[in-house]
Amino acid sequence: MSTGKVLLGVIAGVATGAALGVLLAPAKGSETRGKISAKGKDYTGLVKNKFDKVKGGITEKLKNNKEQVSAVS
Repeated sequence: MSTGKVLLGVIAGVATGAALGVLLAPAKGSETRGKISAKGKDYTGLVKNKFDKVKGGITEKLKNNKEQVSAVS
């Protein structure tokens, strides 16, 4: 699965959850907004961690490819 699809899925899930939370929440609006904000921050952290892992993997692969090309030359 491509990174773009994963990020798009996470963003769509957060948006859907936030919308349903606002519509179905039995709590006061300010409490609901606080909960949604906290969840959004949690998901932002998860996405950032995934992005960092993917970025690190790509960087490592590029480094290895560069070393292999240098060795062949």
